[in-house]
Amino acid sequence: MSFSSLFPGFGLIRSFTESSFVGQAVVVFLLLGSVVAWTVMLYKHREFYLLKNQNAAFLEAFRTEHHPLSIYLRQKLFPNSPSFRIYLRSCTSAARTLGMEKADISDLLTGPHQPHFMSPTQLQIIRESAERELADQVLLMERDLIWLATVTTIAPFLGLLGTVWGVMQAFTGMAITGAPTLSTVAPGISAALLTTVVGLLVAIPTVVGYNLLSVRLRNETVGMDNFVQELIGEFHHAYVRED
Repeated sequence: MSFSSLFPGFGLIRSFTESSFVGQAVVVFLLLGSVVAWTVMLYKHREFYLLKNQNAAFLEAFRTEHHPLSIYLRQKLFPNSPSFRIYLRSCTSAARTLGMEKADISDLLTGPHQPHFMSPTQLQIIRESAERELADQVLLMERDLIWLATVTTIAPFLGLLGTVWGVMQAFTGMAITGAPTLSTVAPGISAALLTTVVGLLVAIPTVVGYNLLSVRLRNETVGMDNFVQELIGEFHHAYVRED
């Protein structure tokens, strides 16, 4: 039993040292891409974890209040919550729509005696503000995912490029030496196939991580979209009077 069969890693190292400059460059580039992909995956998973917790805390606080502007007026902060940023922009738009000066904003909480009402058109303005902020927050959450998509797409093709290049060199060398034997071709073919192996090892975990993050992104987006509908319903209930 050979040493390489007992320790496959040694065989990979040997294939790397025997490969051409192009093959080695492809392997190094793929390894750098793997480092970038894993860094992004770990960072985004942590970001989504914190985001989910902050959204849950904000929604719990919002649903315990009896007025849609209570959290805004009390200046409670949930800085890592995209839903809170949507809420904050919507409340700012509501105060502007109602024509309230900042010093008089507490008048919005005067209960049944409040003199301020919205028309359906004004409520639509607030809805549009909330939806614009929702779109902005989704774009922020999508940030850096492009690196995973790029690594997932490019890694297998780079591996294939390195393999084809190495096979061409192996057969070219065989033609020059005039010795078409397995012992002369095998090392070159083995070194050429290394880039495909590395490309797949980089691409497979990256595509799994990308899919998991995409599902989490979709879940958070749906949750925020539902919150927009809930928030607009609360504003409608508090400020719109149907004739």
